[in-house]
Amino acid sequence: MDYIGLNSESPYVLLLKAVFLIPISHYLLGFLFLLFVFLYNFVEFYFIQELFTGFRGKPVSLTFNSCCDLYEEVVSKCKILHGRFSSTPWLCSPHLQTVFLQFFGRAPVFNYQRQIFKTSDGGTIALDWLRNVDVKKSSIEGFDGVQGDDKTPIILVIPGLTSDSESAYIKHLAFKMAKSGWNVVVSNHRGLGGVSITSDCLYHAGWTEDVREVIDHLHSQYHQAPLFAVGTSIGANVLVKYLGEEGVNTAIVGAVAICSPWDLLIGDRFIKRRLVQRSYDRALGIGLKDYVELHRTILPRLTDWESIAKIRCIRDYDKHVACVLANFETVDTYYRKVSCSSYVGNVMVPLLCINALDDPVCSRETIPWDECRANKNIVLATTQHGGHLGHLEGMTAKSLWWVRAVDEFFSAFNSSSLIHRKKIQNATVDSPLKSSIDQAPYVNIREDGLVTAFSSEPSGEVGSQQNEQLVEDDKAGGSIRVDNSTVQKEPNATTQSDPVPGPYINAMIAPIKNCLNQLSRRNKISIWVLACVAITTTWPILGSALPLFFRKKLRSIFSASSVKR
Repeated sequence: MDYIGLNSESPYVLLLKAVFLIPISHYLLGFLFLLFVFLYNFVEFYFIQELFTGFRGKPVSLTFNSCCDLYEEVVSKCKILHGRFSSTPWLCSPHLQTVFLQFFGRAPVFNYQRQIFKTSDGGTIALDWLRNVDVKKSSIEGFDGVQGDDKTPIILVIPGLTSDSESAYIKHLAFKMAKSGWNVVVSNHRGLGGVSITSDCLYHAGWTEDVREVIDHLHSQYHQAPLFAVGTSIGANVLVKYLGEEGVNTAIVGAVAICSPWDLLIGDRFIKRRLVQRSYDRALGIGLKDYVELHRTILPRLTDWESIAKIRCIRDYDKHVACVLANFETVDTYYRKVSCSSYVGNVMVPLLCINALDDPVCSRETIPWDECRANKNIVLATTQHGGHLGHLEGMTAKSLWWVRAVDEFFSAFNSSSLIHRKKIQNATVDSPLKSSIDQAPYVNIREDGLVTAFSSEPSGEVGSQQNEQLVEDDKAGGSIRVDNSTVQKEPNATTQSDPVPGPYINAMIAPIKNCLNQLSRRNKISIWVLACVAITTTWPILGSALPLFFRKKLRSIFSASSVKR
Protein backbone atom coordinates (compact mmCIF):
# COMPACT_ATOMS: atom_id res chain seq x y z
CA MET A 1 0.00 0.00 0.00
CA ASP A 2 2.86 2.39 0.76
CA TYR A 3 4.41 1.65 -2.63
CA ILE A 4 1.16 2.45 -4.43
CA GLY A 5 0.74 5.65 -2.44
CA LEU A 6 4.19 6.91 -3.33
CA ASN A 7 3.66 6.35 -7.02
CA SER A 8 0.16 7.77 -7.29
CA GLU A 9 1.62 11.20 -8.05
CA SER A 10 1.70 12.25 -11.72
CA PRO A 11 4.96 11.37 -13.50
CA TYR A 12 5.07 14.86 -15.01
CA VAL A 13 5.08 16.37 -11.55
CA LEU A 14 7.93 14.08 -10.55
CA LEU A 15 9.82 15.06 -13.68
CA LEU A 16 9.30 18.75 -12.94
CA LYS A 17 10.58 18.28 -9.41
CA ALA A 18 13.64 16.48 -10.75
CA VAL A 19 14.28 19.34 -13.17
CA PHE A 20 14.29 21.87 -10.34
CA LEU A 21 16.75 19.74 -8.42
CA ILE A 22 19.40 20.18 -11.17
CA PRO A 23 21.74 23.10 -10.34
CA ILE A 24 21.52 26.21 -12.52
CA SER A 25 25.24 25.98 -13.27
CA HIS A 26 24.61 22.69 -15.08
CA TYR A 27 22.00 24.36 -17.26
CA LEU A 28 24.43 27.14 -18.02
CA LEU A 29 27.10 24.62 -19.03
CA GLY A 30 24.62 22.83 -21.26
CA PHE A 31 23.56 26.08 -22.90
CA LEU A 32 27.18 27.06 -23.51
CA PHE A 33 27.88 23.65 -25.04
CA LEU A 34 24.93 23.93 -27.43
CA LEU A 35 25.96 27.48 -28.30
CA PHE A 36 29.49 26.28 -29.01
CA VAL A 37 28.23 23.52 -31.31
CA PHE A 38 25.98 25.99 -33.14
CA LEU A 39 28.73 28.58 -33.63
CA TYR A 40 31.26 25.91 -34.58
CA ASN A 41 29.05 24.86 -37.50
CA PHE A 42 27.70 28.32 -38.29
CA VAL A 43 31.14 29.93 -38.59
CA GLU A 44 32.53 26.74 -40.17
CA PHE A 45 35.32 26.18 -37.68
CA TYR A 46 37.85 23.45 -38.44
CA PHE A 47 39.97 23.80 -35.29
CA ILE A 48 39.28 20.25 -34.10
CA GLN A 49 40.24 18.79 -37.49
CA GLU A 50 43.47 20.79 -37.44
CA LEU A 51 44.13 19.73 -33.85
CA PHE A 52 44.00 16.05 -34.76
CA THR A 53 46.48 16.61 -37.61
CA GLY A 54 48.87 18.61 -35.47
CA PHE A 55 48.09 21.85 -37.35
CA ARG A 56 50.04 20.59 -40.36
CA GLY A 57 47.42 21.95 -42.72
CA LYS A 58 46.17 20.50 -45.98
CA PRO A 59 48.30 20.10 -49.13
CA VAL A 60 47.85 22.54 -52.01
CA SER A 61 46.09 21.01 -55.03
CA LEU A 62 47.43 21.89 -58.49
CA THR A 63 45.40 21.58 -61.69
CA PHE A 64 47.19 21.98 -65.03
CA ASN A 65 47.60 20.53 -68.50
CA SER A 66 50.04 17.64 -68.82
CA CYS A 67 51.92 19.61 -71.51
CA CYS A 68 52.08 22.81 -69.46
CA ASP A 69 55.48 24.50 -69.76
CA LEU A 70 54.49 26.91 -67.01
CA TYR A 71 54.37 24.05 -64.55
CA GLU A 72 57.54 22.37 -65.79
CA GLU A 73 59.69 25.51 -65.77
CA VAL A 74 58.17 27.63 -62.99
CA VAL A 75 55.58 26.05 -60.71
CA SER A 76 57.55 22.82 -60.25
CA LYS A 77 60.27 24.94 -58.60
CA CYS A 78 57.86 26.64 -56.16
CA LYS A 79 58.06 24.92 -52.78
CA ILE A 80 55.14 26.89 -51.37
CA LEU A 81 52.75 25.68 -54.07
CA HIS A 82 53.92 22.10 -53.48
CA GLY A 83 53.63 22.37 -49.71
CA ARG A 84 50.77 22.76 -47.27
CA PHE A 85 48.72 25.67 -46.05
CA SER A 86 48.14 25.79 -42.30
CA SER A 87 45.84 28.48 -40.93
CA THR A 88 46.50 30.51 -37.82
CA PRO A 89 45.22 28.22 -35.00
CA TRP A 90 42.89 30.82 -33.54
CA LEU A 91 41.58 31.76 -37.00
CA CYS A 92 40.51 28.28 -38.13
CA SER A 93 37.43 29.55 -39.97
CA PRO A 94 36.95 31.03 -43.43
CA HIS A 95 34.84 33.81 -41.94
CA LEU A 96 37.37 34.68 -39.26
CA GLN A 97 40.10 34.67 -41.90
CA THR A 98 38.10 37.06 -44.09
CA VAL A 99 36.84 39.43 -41.37
CA PHE A 100 40.10 39.57 -39.43
CA LEU A 101 42.02 40.60 -42.55
CA GLN A 102 39.50 43.35 -43.24
CA PHE A 103 39.56 44.93 -39.78
CA PHE A 104 42.80 43.76 -38.18
CA GLY A 105 45.00 43.12 -41.20
CA ARG A 106 48.18 44.42 -39.52
CA ALA A 107 49.36 45.98 -42.79
CA PRO A 108 52.96 47.18 -43.05
CA VAL A 109 53.49 50.92 -42.68
CA PHE A 110 54.79 52.79 -45.73
CA ASN A 111 53.80 55.61 -48.08
CA TYR A 112 52.89 55.33 -51.74
CA GLN A 113 53.97 57.83 -54.35
CA ARG A 114 50.94 58.88 -56.41
CA GLN A 115 50.73 59.42 -60.14
CA ILE A 116 47.51 60.71 -61.74
CA PHE A 117 46.59 59.05 -65.02
CA LYS A 118 43.98 60.43 -67.43
CA THR A 119 42.01 57.99 -69.57
CA SER A 120 40.85 58.62 -73.14
CA ASP A 121 37.26 59.34 -72.03
CA GLY A 122 38.32 61.94 -69.47
CA GLY A 123 38.38 59.62 -66.47
CA THR A 124 40.93 59.89 -63.68
CA ILE A 125 42.82 56.96 -62.17
CA ALA A 126 45.24 57.10 -59.25
CA LEU A 127 48.39 55.01 -59.79
CA ASP A 128 50.09 54.45 -56.45
CA TRP A 129 53.75 53.44 -56.76
CA LEU A 130 55.97 51.60 -54.32
CA ARG A 131 59.45 51.17 -55.76
CA ASN A 132 61.97 48.67 -54.45
CA VAL A 133 64.26 51.54 -53.46
CA ASP A 134 61.47 53.17 -51.44
CA VAL A 135 61.23 50.38 -48.88
CA LYS A 136 64.97 50.68 -48.21
CA LYS A 137 64.83 54.41 -47.40
CA SER A 138 63.78 55.81 -44.05
CA SER A 139 62.27 58.90 -45.64
CA ILE A 140 61.35 59.94 -49.15
CA GLU A 141 61.66 63.56 -50.15
CA GLY A 142 59.82 63.32 -53.44
CA PHE A 143 58.73 61.01 -56.19
CA ASP A 144 60.89 61.29 -59.28
CA GLY A 145 59.16 58.34 -60.93
CA VAL A 146 60.65 55.26 -62.53
CA GLN A 147 63.26 55.94 -65.17
CA GLY A 148 62.23 55.04 -68.70
CA ASP A 149 65.29 52.83 -69.18
CA ASP A 150 64.84 51.05 -65.84
CA LYS A 151 64.79 47.28 -66.34
CA THR A 152 63.38 46.46 -62.91
CA PRO A 153 60.22 44.33 -63.37
CA ILE A 154 56.94 46.11 -62.70
CA ILE A 155 53.94 44.49 -61.02
CA LEU A 156 50.53 46.01 -61.70
CA VAL A 157 48.03 45.32 -58.89
CA ILE A 158 44.27 45.47 -59.53
CA PRO A 159 42.29 45.67 -56.24
CA GLY A 160 38.97 44.02 -55.49
CA LEU A 161 35.48 45.40 -55.13
CA THR A 162 35.41 48.69 -53.14
CA SER A 163 39.10 48.17 -52.30
CA ASP A 164 41.98 50.52 -53.02
CA SER A 165 45.71 50.78 -52.41
CA GLU A 166 45.17 51.30 -48.66
CA SER A 167 43.48 47.94 -48.17
CA ALA A 168 45.41 45.67 -45.84
CA TYR A 169 45.93 42.80 -48.29
CA ILE A 170 47.07 45.18 -51.04
CA LYS A 171 49.66 46.73 -48.72
CA HIS A 172 50.88 43.27 -47.68
CA LEU A 173 51.37 42.35 -51.34
CA ALA A 174 52.95 45.65 -52.38
CA PHE A 175 55.42 45.72 -49.49
CA LYS A 176 56.45 42.09 -49.96
CA MET A 177 57.07 42.44 -53.69
CA ALA A 178 58.89 45.79 -53.34
CA LYS A 179 61.10 44.31 -50.66
CA SER A 180 61.93 41.44 -53.04
CA GLY A 181 63.22 43.90 -55.65
CA TRP A 182 60.13 44.71 -57.75
CA ASN A 183 58.49 48.02 -58.61
CA VAL A 184 54.82 47.86 -57.65
CA VAL A 185 52.04 50.07 -58.97
CA VAL A 186 48.45 49.82 -57.71
CA SER A 187 45.80 50.90 -60.21
CA ASN A 188 42.91 52.21 -58.13
CA HIS A 189 39.43 51.95 -59.59
CA ARG A 190 37.65 55.09 -60.71
CA GLY A 191 36.32 57.09 -57.80
CA LEU A 192 38.41 55.19 -55.24
CA GLY A 193 41.70 56.00 -53.59
CA GLY A 194 40.60 59.54 -52.74
CA VAL A 195 40.20 60.60 -56.38
CA SER A 196 36.92 62.03 -57.66
CA ILE A 197 35.18 60.82 -60.79
CA THR A 198 35.70 63.15 -63.74
CA SER A 199 33.60 61.35 -66.38
CA ASP A 200 30.14 59.82 -66.58
CA CYS A 201 31.46 56.30 -66.12
CA LEU A 202 32.05 53.91 -63.20
CA TYR A 203 34.04 50.71 -63.05
CA HIS A 204 32.29 47.35 -62.86
CA ALA A 205 33.18 43.65 -62.73
CA GLY A 206 33.90 43.43 -66.47
CA TRP A 207 35.32 46.90 -67.13
CA THR A 208 38.65 46.21 -68.84
CA GLU A 209 39.14 49.53 -70.63
CA ASP A 210 40.94 51.18 -67.72
CA VAL A 211 43.28 48.23 -67.25
CA ARG A 212 44.01 48.16 -70.97
CA GLU A 213 44.95 51.84 -71.05
CA VAL A 214 47.06 51.61 -67.90
CA ILE A 215 48.97 48.60 -69.25
CA ASP A 216 49.58 50.35 -72.59
CA HIS A 217 50.78 53.44 -70.73
CA LEU A 218 53.17 51.47 -68.51
CA HIS A 219 54.53 49.51 -71.47
CA SER A 220 55.14 52.64 -73.53
CA GLN A 221 56.79 54.50 -70.66
CA TYR A 222 58.91 51.61 -69.32
CA HIS A 223 59.35 49.44 -72.39
CA GLN A 224 62.51 47.75 -71.10
CA ALA A 225 60.91 46.57 -67.86
CA PRO A 226 58.98 43.27 -67.87
CA LEU A 227 55.37 43.89 -66.91
CA PHE A 228 53.47 41.51 -64.62
CA ALA A 229 49.97 41.77 -63.17
CA VAL A 230 48.11 40.58 -60.06
CA GLY A 231 44.32 40.74 -59.74
CA THR A 232 42.43 40.18 -56.50
CA SER A 233 38.74 39.25 -56.22
CA ILE A 234 36.84 41.37 -58.77
CA GLY A 235 40.22 42.67 -59.93
CA ALA A 236 41.10 39.05 -60.79
CA ASN A 237 37.93 38.77 -62.87
CA VAL A 238 38.87 41.97 -64.71
CA LEU A 239 42.44 40.75 -65.27
CA VAL A 240 41.50 37.30 -66.62
CA LYS A 241 38.82 38.81 -68.86
CA TYR A 242 41.36 41.32 -70.20
CA LEU A 243 43.90 38.57 -70.90
CA GLY A 244 41.24 36.55 -72.71
CA GLU A 245 40.20 39.55 -74.80
CA GLU A 246 43.75 40.46 -75.80
CA GLY A 247 45.15 36.98 -76.39
CA VAL A 248 48.74 37.35 -77.57
CA ASN A 249 48.38 41.11 -78.08
CA THR A 250 49.12 42.15 -74.51
CA ALA A 251 52.27 43.54 -72.92
CA ILE A 252 51.74 41.42 -69.80
CA VAL A 253 54.46 38.77 -69.42
CA GLY A 254 52.91 36.82 -66.54
CA ALA A 255 49.91 37.18 -64.26
CA VAL A 256 48.31 35.89 -61.05
CA ALA A 257 44.59 35.84 -60.23
CA ILE A 258 43.72 35.62 -56.51
CA CYS A 259 40.24 34.52 -55.37
CA SER A 260 38.55 35.25 -58.68
CA PRO A 261 34.72 34.98 -58.67
CA TRP A 262 34.91 33.36 -62.17
CA ASP A 263 31.14 33.08 -62.79
CA LEU A 264 29.15 35.99 -61.37
CA LEU A 265 25.77 34.41 -62.05
CA ILE A 266 26.56 31.36 -59.90
CA GLY A 267 28.25 33.63 -57.37
CA ASP A 268 25.10 35.73 -57.08
CA ARG A 269 23.07 32.64 -56.22
CA PHE A 270 25.71 31.42 -53.76
CA ILE A 271 26.03 34.65 -51.76
CA LYS A 272 22.29 34.58 -50.97
CA ARG A 273 22.04 30.97 -49.73
CA ARG A 274 22.92 31.26 -46.07
CA LEU A 275 22.61 33.95 -43.44
CA VAL A 276 26.36 34.36 -43.06
CA GLN A 277 26.79 34.78 -46.82
CA ARG A 278 23.99 37.32 -46.95
CA SER A 279 25.86 39.42 -44.41
CA TYR A 280 28.75 39.76 -46.87
CA ASP A 281 26.27 40.60 -49.63
CA ARG A 282 24.69 43.32 -47.52
CA ALA A 283 28.02 44.82 -46.44
CA LEU A 284 29.32 45.00 -50.02
CA GLY A 285 26.00 46.34 -51.32
CA ILE A 286 25.95 49.18 -48.79
CA GLY A 287 29.58 49.97 -49.60
CA LEU A 288 28.74 50.23 -53.30
CA LYS A 289 25.73 52.43 -52.52
CA ASP A 290 27.92 54.84 -50.56
CA TYR A 291 30.43 54.80 -53.41
CA VAL A 292 27.92 55.84 -56.07
CA GLU A 293 26.18 58.41 -53.85
CA LEU A 294 29.53 60.07 -53.25
CA HIS A 295 29.69 60.95 -56.96
CA ARG A 296 26.00 61.70 -57.48
CA THR A 297 26.51 65.09 -59.11
CA ILE A 298 28.80 63.68 -61.82
CA LEU A 299 26.48 60.87 -62.96
CA PRO A 300 23.55 62.43 -64.84
CA ARG A 301 22.55 59.15 -66.49
CA LEU A 302 21.46 57.79 -63.12
CA THR A 303 17.96 59.12 -62.40
CA ASP A 304 16.34 56.61 -60.05
CA TRP A 305 18.10 57.78 -56.89
CA GLU A 306 15.22 56.62 -54.69
CA SER A 307 15.92 53.00 -55.64
CA ILE A 308 19.66 53.58 -55.32
CA ALA A 309 19.16 54.83 -51.75
CA LYS A 310 17.45 51.50 -50.93
CA ILE A 311 20.33 49.33 -52.18
CA ARG A 312 21.03 46.55 -49.67
CA CYS A 313 22.89 43.96 -51.76
CA ILE A 314 25.24 43.65 -54.74
CA ARG A 315 22.46 42.65 -57.13
CA ASP A 316 20.49 45.83 -56.32
CA TYR A 317 23.57 47.91 -57.15
CA ASP A 318 24.14 46.04 -60.41
CA LYS A 319 20.49 46.51 -61.36
CA HIS A 320 20.18 50.24 -60.67
CA VAL A 321 23.74 51.37 -61.41
CA ALA A 322 25.99 48.96 -63.31
CA CYS A 323 23.40 47.84 -65.88
CA VAL A 324 22.26 51.43 -66.48
CA LEU A 325 25.74 52.85 -67.04
CA ALA A 326 27.02 49.84 -69.01
CA ASN A 327 23.82 49.44 -71.10
CA PHE A 328 22.91 45.88 -70.09
CA GLU A 329 19.27 44.78 -70.37
CA THR A 330 19.11 42.59 -67.28
CA VAL A 331 21.33 41.76 -64.34
CA ASP A 332 21.69 38.11 -65.40
CA THR A 333 22.77 39.23 -68.87
CA TYR A 334 25.34 41.49 -67.25
CA TYR A 335 26.66 38.63 -65.12
CA ARG A 336 26.96 36.32 -68.12
CA LYS A 337 28.74 38.88 -70.28
CA VAL A 338 31.32 40.08 -67.75
CA SER A 339 32.23 36.74 -66.13
CA CYS A 340 35.82 35.81 -66.90
CA SER A 341 35.10 32.06 -67.03
CA SER A 342 34.08 32.50 -70.68
CA TYR A 343 37.51 33.93 -71.50
CA VAL A 344 39.74 31.38 -69.75
CA GLY A 345 40.31 29.32 -72.89
CA ASN A 346 41.69 32.30 -74.78
CA VAL A 347 44.33 33.31 -72.21
CA MET A 348 47.77 33.18 -73.90
CA VAL A 349 49.82 34.56 -71.01
CA PRO A 350 51.28 32.33 -68.25
CA LEU A 351 48.69 32.63 -65.50
CA LEU A 352 48.62 31.29 -61.94
CA CYS A 353 45.18 31.16 -60.31
CA ILE A 354 44.78 30.73 -56.53
CA ASN A 355 41.44 29.98 -54.87
CA ALA A 356 40.35 28.73 -51.45
CA LEU A 357 37.67 26.05 -51.56
CA ASP A 358 36.01 27.43 -48.41
CA ASP A 359 35.83 30.99 -49.75
CA PRO A 360 32.65 32.49 -48.22
CA VAL A 361 32.28 35.09 -50.99
CA CYS A 362 33.40 33.30 -54.18
CA SER A 363 32.03 29.78 -54.33
CA ARG A 364 34.10 26.76 -55.39
CA GLU A 365 31.22 25.96 -57.76
CA THR A 366 32.34 28.78 -60.04
CA ILE A 367 35.90 27.48 -60.61
CA PRO A 368 36.34 26.42 -64.29
CA TRP A 369 38.34 23.25 -63.59
CA ASP A 370 38.17 21.77 -67.11
CA GLU A 371 38.92 25.06 -68.86
CA CYS A 372 42.00 25.62 -66.70
CA ARG A 373 43.16 22.05 -67.29
CA ALA A 374 42.71 22.41 -71.06
CA ASN A 375 44.72 25.65 -71.34
CA LYS A 376 48.48 25.05 -71.39
CA ASN A 377 49.13 28.57 -70.10
CA ILE A 378 47.26 28.18 -66.80
CA VAL A 379 48.03 26.53 -63.48
CA LEU A 380 45.23 26.47 -60.90
CA ALA A 381 46.21 26.17 -57.23
CA THR A 382 43.46 25.48 -54.70
CA THR A 383 43.63 25.22 -50.91
CA GLN A 384 41.09 23.57 -48.62
CA HIS A 385 40.99 26.60 -46.32
CA GLY A 386 41.91 30.28 -46.43
CA GLY A 387 38.70 32.30 -46.75
CA HIS A 388 38.40 35.23 -49.15
CA LEU A 389 41.80 36.87 -49.69
CA GLY A 390 42.78 35.62 -46.25
CA HIS A 391 45.22 32.71 -45.93
CA LEU A 392 46.52 34.15 -42.67
CA GLU A 393 49.23 31.93 -41.21
CA GLY A 394 51.50 31.82 -38.18
CA MET A 395 50.62 32.29 -34.52
CA THR A 396 50.50 36.08 -34.86
CA ALA A 397 48.63 36.13 -38.23
CA LYS A 398 51.08 38.64 -39.69
CA SER A 399 51.74 36.73 -42.90
CA LEU A 400 49.53 35.97 -45.89
CA TRP A 401 50.24 32.61 -47.54
CA TRP A 402 49.14 33.70 -51.01
CA VAL A 403 51.42 36.76 -50.88
CA ARG A 404 54.42 34.48 -50.29
CA ALA A 405 53.21 32.20 -53.08
CA VAL A 406 52.98 35.12 -55.53
CA ASP A 407 56.46 36.31 -54.56
CA GLU A 408 57.97 32.87 -55.10
CA PHE A 409 56.09 32.34 -58.37
CA PHE A 410 57.18 35.63 -59.92
CA SER A 411 60.77 35.14 -58.75
CA ALA A 412 60.90 31.69 -60.39
CA PHE A 413 59.16 33.03 -63.49
CA ASN A 414 61.53 35.99 -63.85
CA SER A 415 64.53 33.64 -63.87
CA SER A 416 63.00 31.11 -66.28
CA SER A 417 63.12 30.94 -70.05
CA LEU A 418 59.39 31.68 -70.31
CA ILE A 419 60.00 35.39 -69.79
CA HIS A 420 61.86 35.52 -73.12
CA ARG A 421 59.53 33.19 -74.97
CA LYS A 422 56.69 34.30 -77.17
CA LYS A 423 53.20 33.67 -75.86
CA ILE A 424 51.89 30.19 -76.62
CA GLN A 425 48.88 30.17 -78.88
CA ASN A 426 46.23 27.76 -77.65
CA ALA A 427 44.98 26.03 -80.80
CA THR A 428 41.95 24.45 -79.19
CA VAL A 429 40.02 27.68 -78.58
CA ASP A 430 39.70 30.52 -81.08
CA SER A 431 37.75 32.98 -78.97
CA PRO A 432 35.70 32.94 -75.79
CA LEU A 433 32.43 33.48 -77.63
CA LYS A 434 33.08 31.81 -80.98
CA SER A 435 34.23 28.21 -81.38
CA SER A 436 35.83 26.55 -84.38
CA ILE A 437 33.41 23.64 -83.95
CA ASP A 438 30.68 25.80 -85.49
CA GLN A 439 32.81 26.35 -88.61
CA ALA A 440 33.40 22.72 -89.65
CA PRO A 441 31.04 19.88 -90.59
CA TYR A 442 32.86 17.21 -88.55
CA VAL A 443 33.91 16.94 -84.94
CA ASN A 444 37.01 15.09 -83.78
CA ILE A 445 37.54 13.95 -80.19
CA ARG A 446 41.24 13.98 -79.44
CA GLU A 447 42.94 11.42 -77.23
CA ASP A 448 43.30 13.93 -74.41
CA GLY A 449 39.52 14.37 -74.34
CA LEU A 450 39.35 17.76 -76.10
CA VAL A 451 36.84 18.31 -78.90
CA THR A 452 38.16 19.90 -82.11
CA ALA A 453 36.69 20.53 -85.52
CA PHE A 454 38.02 19.31 -88.87
CA SER A 455 36.80 19.62 -92.42
CA SER A 456 37.12 17.26 -95.34
CA GLU A 457 37.61 20.18 -97.74
CA PRO A 458 40.84 22.20 -97.53
CA SER A 459 40.38 25.94 -97.42
CA GLY A 460 42.30 28.03 -99.92
CA GLU A 461 42.57 30.98 -97.58
CA VAL A 462 44.26 29.01 -94.85
CA GLY A 463 48.03 28.70 -95.09
CA SER A 464 50.16 25.68 -94.64
CA GLN A 465 50.64 26.50 -90.96
CA GLN A 466 46.96 25.88 -90.33
CA ASN A 467 46.93 22.75 -92.47
CA GLU A 468 49.24 21.10 -89.93
CA GLN A 469 48.38 20.61 -86.31
CA LEU A 470 50.34 18.95 -83.55
CA VAL A 471 48.43 16.43 -81.48
CA GLU A 472 50.27 15.46 -78.31
CA ASP A 473 49.68 12.10 -76.69
CA ASP A 474 49.60 12.51 -72.90
CA LYS A 475 50.15 8.85 -72.22
CA ALA A 476 52.88 7.94 -74.70
CA GLY A 477 54.69 11.25 -74.66
CA GLY A 478 55.00 11.32 -78.47
CA SER A 479 53.07 13.15 -81.17
CA ILE A 480 51.44 12.64 -84.52
CA ARG A 481 51.77 15.35 -87.14
CA VAL A 482 48.64 15.37 -89.26
CA ASP A 483 48.60 16.78 -92.78
CA ASN A 484 45.82 16.94 -95.34
CA SER A 485 47.24 14.06 -97.36
CA THR A 486 49.81 12.16 -95.31
CA VAL A 487 50.24 10.83 -91.81
CA GLN A 488 53.81 10.76 -90.51
CA LYS A 489 54.57 8.82 -87.35
CA GLU A 490 56.95 10.28 -84.79
CA PRO A 491 58.58 8.33 -81.92
CA ASN A 492 56.21 6.82 -79.36
CA ALA A 493 53.22 7.72 -81.52
CA THR A 494 50.15 5.58 -82.08
CA THR A 495 49.91 4.10 -85.57
CA GLN A 496 46.79 3.31 -87.56
CA SER A 497 46.60 0.72 -90.31
CA ASP A 498 43.84 2.45 -92.24
CA PRO A 499 43.99 6.27 -92.33
CA VAL A 500 40.46 6.70 -93.64
CA PRO A 501 38.32 5.59 -90.69
CA GLY A 502 40.87 6.85 -88.13
CA PRO A 503 38.94 9.90 -86.88
CA TYR A 504 35.78 7.86 -86.41
CA ILE A 505 37.60 5.11 -84.47
CA ASN A 506 39.28 7.76 -82.32
CA ALA A 507 35.93 9.38 -81.70
CA MET A 508 34.60 6.10 -80.30
CA ILE A 509 37.66 5.04 -78.30
CA ALA A 510 38.97 8.41 -77.08
CA PRO A 511 36.36 9.07 -74.34
CA ILE A 512 36.92 5.63 -72.77
CA LYS A 513 40.69 5.91 -73.08
CA ASN A 514 40.69 9.44 -71.68
CA CYS A 515 38.59 8.36 -68.72
CA LEU A 516 40.98 5.50 -67.92
CA ASN A 517 44.01 7.75 -68.34
CA GLN A 518 42.61 10.37 -65.99
CA LEU A 519 41.68 7.69 -63.46
CA SER A 520 45.14 6.15 -63.51
CA ARG A 521 46.82 9.55 -63.50
CA ARG A 522 44.90 10.73 -60.46
CA ASN A 523 45.39 7.56 -58.42
CA LYS A 524 47.16 4.47 -59.69
CA ILE A 525 45.56 2.34 -56.98
CA SER A 526 42.03 3.20 -58.15
CA ILE A 527 42.05 0.77 -61.09
CA TRP A 528 43.17 -2.11 -58.91
CA VAL A 529 40.56 -1.25 -56.31
CA LEU A 530 37.86 -1.27 -58.99
CA ALA A 531 39.13 -4.59 -60.31
CA CYS A 532 39.03 -6.15 -56.83
CA VAL A 533 35.52 -4.82 -56.26
CA ALA A 534 34.37 -6.18 -59.63
CA ILE A 535 35.81 -9.64 -58.93
CA THR A 536 34.36 -9.72 -55.41
CA THR A 537 30.87 -8.71 -56.51
CA THR A 538 30.72 -11.08 -59.52
CA TRP A 539 32.35 -14.08 -57.85
CA PRO A 540 29.07 -15.66 -56.58
CA ILE A 541 27.77 -15.76 -60.15
CA LEU A 542 31.07 -16.86 -61.68
CA GLY A 543 31.61 -19.44 -58.90
CA SER A 544 28.36 -21.18 -59.70
CA ALA A 545 28.76 -20.91 -63.48
CA LEU A 546 32.35 -22.17 -63.76
CA PRO A 547 31.69 -25.75 -62.42
CA LEU A 548 28.84 -26.20 -64.89
CA PHE A 549 31.01 -24.91 -67.72
CA PHE A 550 33.97 -27.17 -66.92
CA ARG A 551 31.66 -30.16 -66.30
CA LYS A 552 30.24 -29.88 -69.82
CA LYS A 553 33.75 -29.53 -71.24
CA LEU A 554 34.98 -32.64 -69.41
CA ARG A 555 31.94 -34.65 -70.54
CA SER A 556 32.54 -33.71 -74.17
CA ILE A 557 36.23 -34.64 -73.91
CA PHE A 558 35.55 -38.02 -72.29
CA SER A 559 32.74 -38.84 -74.73
CA ALA A 560 35.01 -38.00 -77.68
CA SER A 561 37.79 -40.24 -76.34
CA SER A 562 35.39 -43.16 -75.77
CA VAL A 563 34.09 -42.90 -79.35
CA LYS A 564 37.66 -43.06 -80.70
CA ARG A 565 38.32 -46.20 -78.71
